[in-house]
Parts: sequence; C-alpha cells; structure tokens
Amino acid sequence: MTGLDARRKATNALMLSLTGICTILVASVLFIILGYLAFNGARYLSLDFFTKLPVPVGEMGGGMANAIVGSGKLLLLALSIGVPIGFFGGIYLAEFSHGTFPFIIRYTTDLLNGVPSIVIGIFAYAMVVHPMGHFSTLAGGVALGVMMIPIALRTTEEFLHGVPQSLREGGLALGASKSRTIFTVVVPAALDGIVSGMMLDLARVAGETAPLLFTALGNPFWSKGWMEPTSALPMMIFTYGISPYEDWHKQAWAAGFVLLSFVLLVNIIARTFISRLRTVY
Repeated sequence: MTGLDARRKATNALMLSLTGICTILVASVLFIILGYLAFNGARYLSLDFFTKLPVPVGEMGGGMANAIVGSGKLLLLALSIGVPIGFFGGIYLAEFSHGTFPFIIRYTTDLLNGVPSIVIGIFAYAMVVHPMGHFSTLAGGVALGVMMIPIALRTTEEFLHGVPQSLREGGLALGASKSRTIFTVVVPAALDGIVSGMMLDLARVAGETAPLLFTALGNPFWSKGWMEPTSALPMMIFTYGISPYEDWHKQAWAAGFVLLSFVLLVNIIARTFISRLRTVY
C-alpha cells in the first residue's frame, strides 16, 4: 500500500467518523427532547384531559378538550387555505412560468416565509378580526393558513423541478395535454416530497402561539362553529406554562406531549399514505 492510499483511507475514515458523530448528535438531541417531554407530560395524561374542560385554579381534575378540538379546527382551516394556494402556485412556477413575474413571486414568497409570526397575527387581526368586530376561529385559521403558503409553494416547486424532463416528454409524446401530463405523471412522481414538505409545514404552524393571540384569542369553554373565539393547545401551553400554579404546569407538560404526539401521528399517516400510493403507481 502506497503512502497516498494510506492517506486516502485515513481521510475517508476520519470523514466517515465525523459524519457519524454529527448524525448521532442530531438524533440524540431529538430523542432527548422527545424523552423529556414524554417523561414530564405523559404521566399527567388522563381520560379527563381529553374529555373535560379546564377548571378554575385550586380545583382538581379538568382537561383541555376544548383546546384539542380548537387546534384541530384551526389546523383544518389552515390546511384548507395554505395547501391549495401553495400547491397550485408551486405548479405554476415550476411548469408554466417564464420571465420576470415568477422571479417576483419567488422573491415575495421567500420574504413572506421570513416574516415573524406575530406580524402575521397582526395582519390577520387587521384583515379579519377588525372588520368582523370580534375574534374567531376563522381569523386564527386564516393567520395559520397564510403562514403555510410560502413553504407549501416553494416545496411544491422544488420537488416538481426534481422530476426528470423525460417523464414530461413521454407524457406529451403519448398525446396527453400539458396539464394532464402534469397532474397524472409529474405530480405523482414528486408526491412523496411534496407531502413530506406539507407535513413539515403543518408541524411548523401547529405550535404557533403569537398569531392566535391576535385572532383566536382563547376560550375556556367550547367554541361553537367558526365565528367564535376558540382555545388551542399552544395558547394553553403558553398560559399554563407562565402561571405560578403547579397543577397548571403539569397540564402544560401534558399538552406539550399531546401536541408533539399529534405531529408524529400526522407524519406516520402521511408516510403510510405515500407507501400505499406508490404501489398504485
């Protein structure tokens, strides 16, 4: 073995070790967070937590059923607003756009992605809450939906760009229109990455608190429909976490664990859906 071969093997071993250590560090941080949340939150979970409303300070029991339902309603609205706009906008930028206008859209989208969430909350307050004259679930969903748009758009565009051009040419050669080729060939080929990006997008907004303080406000009771103030898990975690009451701290830990579990469950469902979809295509 020559000296050059020895140096190459040593360099390869060194870089392999460094990348392995970095991978272990990243994974360990994640598992430490998960373990810490599970240890401090899971032990305070009970059936009452999922089925009962919050109780006044000093009373035993109670739960966050209203916040769980409220978070579900807010995320459903956010998905209904942010995903379609971002998805179709990404298709337009990836498949139909040329010239200066797409550059302006991309630049604006990147700027919107960097806007602090509290500013989005103020925007939703000015555009929805103030004209309506009251806080509502709808206003909170609009705020979270606006936050989802830039990531959904850029994710869709980037993964569509990653689809080989030969697939598009093959669809067109078979006589399909461009739009039909996009929705039956190109989008399915990129669907794995697009859905993964959407799930990351959902996970990002699921824990947002600042926009909801300006829009959904909070509600210690059940919120009926979409036009009343509603509670949500992030707001309850914030309110209970900064309180001086030990029983509220326990509820905050439990709420944090439930929120994290929800995000993990959504990712598992998405992965299962994608794996089944692959067998179809």
